[in-house]
Amino acid sequence: MIDLHTHTDESDGTLSPQELIEEAGRIGVTALAITDHDTLAGYDLAIPHANTAGIELVCGVELSIKYRGRSIHLLVYFPQHQPTGDFRQWLLALQEGRRKRNEALVRKLCSQGMPITLEEVAAHGRRLLARPHFAAVMVEKGYAASRQEAFQKYLDESGSCFIPREEPEFEEAIDRIRASQGIAVLPHPGRIGVSPEHLESMVGELCALGLKGIEVYHSEHSPAEVDFYLYLARKFRIAATGGSDFHGAAKPGIALGTGLRGNLHLPHTILQELRRIP
Repeated sequence: MIDLHTHTDESDGTLSPQELIEEAGRIGVTALAITDHDTLAGYDLAIPHANTAGIELVCGVELSIKYRGRSIHLLVYFPQHQPTGDFRQWLLALQEGRRKRNEALVRKLCSQGMPITLEEVAAHGRRLLARPHFAAVMVEKGYAASRQEAFQKYLDESGSCFIPREEPEFEEAIDRIRASQGIAVLPHPGRIGVSPEHLESMVGELCALGLKGIEVYHSEHSPAEVDFYLYLARKFRIAATGGSDFHGAAKPGIALGTGLRGNLHLPHTILQELRRIP
């Protein structure tokens, strides 16, 4: 059993890198990718623990990017090579954009009668603060009944306090990924929110620009969606990847390795296919 989509408390997960490795060892995960948002810190910290546990650790990161005006996510894997210093420096620049967005979000919340400080938000995160950390503070202070309500009413794109952040265009991201010998994969494609026909066209366009895989297997995917995404992978001759998108207590229904109510059990051959990509 493997899991190629997980998060630690170095981004918006709740387990430390060491705790994530310990949980992976406990349940029998043999290969694990840490794909924190905009940072490799969780992966770096997990390396000695994975070595001790005998778990194959794959370097990864999840990016937020723009494609034709639409914000989408992109998983980047380094199954054969370590990311370059230039790529790491680029991630630091992305983190700076996140920091500016967070400061603007604090100002917006305060302007709508919900005073929150970055110090309060930081108590729920570590070096990289994200909207789930804001949602936790909003629940604590009684501004929202739940994290879900905090997102729906205030923090999501349709929310009254939503603040967009600067995101690189897909072409720029692909150039950076190629230069660092990484592999770009489209995660949880159902979240993009377009029709199957539109998604098929979009994936074709992204593949022409350098996309190398699509996340076929994910905790949120229904059997019909898995079949469709597998069809897209085969049609465009790209890798079919998968992962739980584990966040710990931030997404309590999602289990490491096995996803939502046991709907995942990914074989090692998925990682082998990823490693065969030139």
